[in-house]
Amino acid sequence: MELLRSWPFPLTVAALFLIVFLRANATYWLGRAARTGASRTRLHRMLVSPAFGRAQRLVERWGAPVVTLSFLTVGIQTAVNLAAGAAQLPLRRYLPAVAIGGVAWALLYATAGFATFLAWRRLYEVSAPSAIVMVGVLVVALAAFVGRQLRTRAEEEPPVAAGSGRRRG
Repeated sequence: MELLRSWPFPLTVAALFLIVFLRANATYWLGRAARTGASRTRLHRMLVSPAFGRAQRLVERWGAPVVTLSFLTVGIQTAVNLAAGAAQLPLRRYLPAVAIGGVAWALLYATAGFATFLAWRRLYEVSAPSAIVMVGVLVVALAAFVGRQLRTRAEEEPPVAAGSGRRRG
């Protein structure tokens, strides 16, 4: 973190862009590879997860703009890039989308992300217990949110017929 902060702003943004661009493209190519035959791997289990299913439906419906917008969210980027690869979104659409999203992510991280970290670090210097409590509260709030989402989805899913492995509907 200190290393990136010591660099000129344009260089920091360029480095962050390169990191996210390479990571997103690696995820995209994993999705393409999985689509062509990785049915016995952990990657396949990820491809049948509910999060991947939602991301895949978004990519299939909206295409490249979903890839771009995923960089403005937390926790959905990987699923969307994997879904784009599995859906074999053409590179002529995927690469511009990931480039625009990557630039937006790099700018946000280099500004708001660093500012948030610096503010927390300043709070830690002034009052370490307050900073630690703040992180704890955020972790508990996130856990409560995720738990609520999981309960809501579980209540909305139709029951599974015994022994069939298929949903009734």
